[in-house]
Amino acid sequence: MGKNKLAKFDDMAGYPHVFQYPFSVLQAEGFPMRGHWNEQFFHNDHPIVLELGCGKGEYTVGLGRLFPEKNFIGVDIKGARMWSGAKESLEAGMTNVAFLRTSIELIAHFFAPGEVSEIWITFPDPQMKKVNKRLTSTRFMRLYREILSGDGLIHLKTDSNFMFTYTCEMAKVNHYPIRVCTDDLYHSGMANDILSIRTYYEQQWLDRGLNIKYIQFVCEPRETLVEPDVEIEYDSYRSFNRSKRSALAAGK
Repeated sequence: MGKNKLAKFDDMAGYPHVFQYPFSVLQAEGFPMRGHWNEQFFHNDHPIVLELGCGKGEYTVGLGRLFPEKNFIGVDIKGARMWSGAKESLEAGMTNVAFLRTSIELIAHFFAPGEVSEIWITFPDPQMKKVNKRLTSTRFMRLYREILSGDGLIHLKTDSNFMFTYTCEMAKVNHYPIRVCTDDLYHSGMANDILSIRTYYEQQWLDRGLNIKYIQFVCEPRETLVEPDVEIEYDSYRSFNRSKRSALAAGK
């Protein structure tokens, strides 16, 4: 691990709004604030909104500024990225923002049933060959349903046509009420203050001329869930290896 990453981890260890729980500790002791985030940390009864795979935390911090009447928690396993949003929110004195470093698969260990009102998924890896790792797959819908309130919302914002098409089909086949759906957000007239918050990766895709897609749906309780049976063309630009993708994103 690089010195820069270690320095960021050490810095975040002293942040009162950042929670880092190794799995061994979670297994042995559990998470003491599960079901008590509002009471013990935020000290209010405002709705809790998660940003899963938050990266640098742009949406967590941006939404926190726009909606002081809601509480926002950025979740990611990569702490070095999270440090940016954690530092910004700490220096701004934001009391409705927190960060949680953990795997998304473990999310139900940190939140009780009904404790979360909305989930944002911003520019996730579409996992084109691994449906079980796809953050809008039925596997993850079951996980989200464990912690969401009855009318809990899911927001997906993505550059990936594959991810967007898959998610739309998943929502349709499972009869989730779709509130908003567009395959070209910034030319749809919908890009309000909320949707216009731009992540680091989003700006890269916009600079390359890619359309941004957005879908919002209600993750209602379901006894059974069905994976969509549909052929979706892969995103061609994601077939490059990491170095080639980075060079393209940089305009080289």
